[in-house]
Amino acid sequence: MRLLIVGTLKGQLTTATKIAMDNGASVTHATGNEQAMAVLRGGKGADLLLVDVGLDIRDLVMRLEAEHIHVPIVACGITSDARAAVAAIHAGAKEYIPLPPDPELIAAVLAAVANDSRDLIYRDEAMGKVIKLAQQIACSDASIMITGESGTGKEVLARYVHTRSNRARRPFISINCAAIPEHLLESELFGHEKGAFTGAVARRIGKFEEATGGTLLLDEISEMDVRLQSKLLRAIQERVIDRVGGNRPVPVDIRIIATSNRNLADAVREGTFREDLLFRLNVVNLKIPPLRERPADILELAQHFAKKYAEANGVPVRPVSADARRVLTTNRWQGNVRELENTIHRAVLMASGDEIGADAILTPDGDRLDLAKTAPVVAHATLAAEQVTRALVGRTVADVERDLILETLKHCLGNRTHAANILGISIRTLRNKLNEYADGGIPITPAGNGDHRAVVATA
Repeated sequence: MRLLIVGTLKGQLTTATKIAMDNGASVTHATGNEQAMAVLRGGKGADLLLVDVGLDIRDLVMRLEAEHIHVPIVACGITSDARAAVAAIHAGAKEYIPLPPDPELIAAVLAAVANDSRDLIYRDEAMGKVIKLAQQIACSDASIMITGESGTGKEVLARYVHTRSNRARRPFISINCAAIPEHLLESELFGHEKGAFTGAVARRIGKFEEATGGTLLLDEISEMDVRLQSKLLRAIQERVIDRVGGNRPVPVDIRIIATSNRNLADAVREGTFREDLLFRLNVVNLKIPPLRERPADILELAQHFAKKYAEANGVPVRPVSADARRVLTTNRWQGNVRELENTIHRAVLMASGDEIGADAILTPDGDRLDLAKTAPVVAHATLAAEQVTRALVGRTVADVERDLILETLKHCLGNRTHAANILGISIRTLRNKLNEYADGGIPITPAGNGDHRAVVATA
């Protein structure tokens, strides 16, 4: 975590500085808004700003927005005046802290606002294999591609790799390639020189230079424009970047981790992703299974989130009841860990009694998760499957096999070779079966002409 203190607060925030540094954070100071912007443009960056409430916080927020720098602000002041706190929040600050600071309050705000307490919780063997591979390659400088559905925890795993690498004490910089407009992403990645385009009021260091010595996470890289992919490929191959509007290459020393929730091999075939870039990024692939394929992780994560949100909301920590565990483990969790976390957060707030019961496991609409209406398509498929199953009950295997073979042959317009391929049997076996059915007087679709009229096979 990188903390930037803005204003004449060094003396008052000694405690905050010490807490941050004890947790491995780096601390930088700036006397005012202009110097703070210079620090942020210069590549040091920050995960959190602690700003003197006496400064013009609204001006600082507007400067950050104008240059597309995204960093949360916590205002600090030597008064507990409610009006000062309200004014700071209205100006764009996330929180207000009175000074001198309370150590526990500072620690809580740093964790909540900077969101730097991402835990990697797992128990399932399927996830264990992924973690084992991550540990094995963490100390190398090999590029890593982390794939998996949305909400499975790709960024959490990327941070896990970084913290166990030789670059752990250097920056971990993340950029979401899908969240930034195409015309701004190049500047965000590679930086720009003053005057390079409208709004470039000063030189700005991009994420590549900001991450020098550390790790750069390119989140959802499949959404990056093909034109920009070629510039990214050069940066990875040659370890140099060109700022927008610059006239000389800038060396960088970073490890690349990329994530995608799409199949990039398909994107290559579609022409939306460069094959040579995929080879460069996909030196090691960490594929995170969806939560529905990690049943042991569901309950482990549920207990973790129950404790986390009970403490965050000041309510008693309750165990998850047996009925609630059944509901959790039978749900499909299309939104994966993110959906489970939100569900448990709701459950913590809605639960009553000594346990979190099934009646507290709710959908966002407030319905019980196990009683929620099934989506029409799913319901139709379920009904169809039940009807097929009922149609099979009471029949012999030989009868079912015969109908399957004859219906497949009809579907193939009598083509024996195609039917055998679909059924997964040899053409000889198919012919023997058809002769057997014909001897029993059963109509067989004729071969060759595709005529669906039923006749008796003679050979």
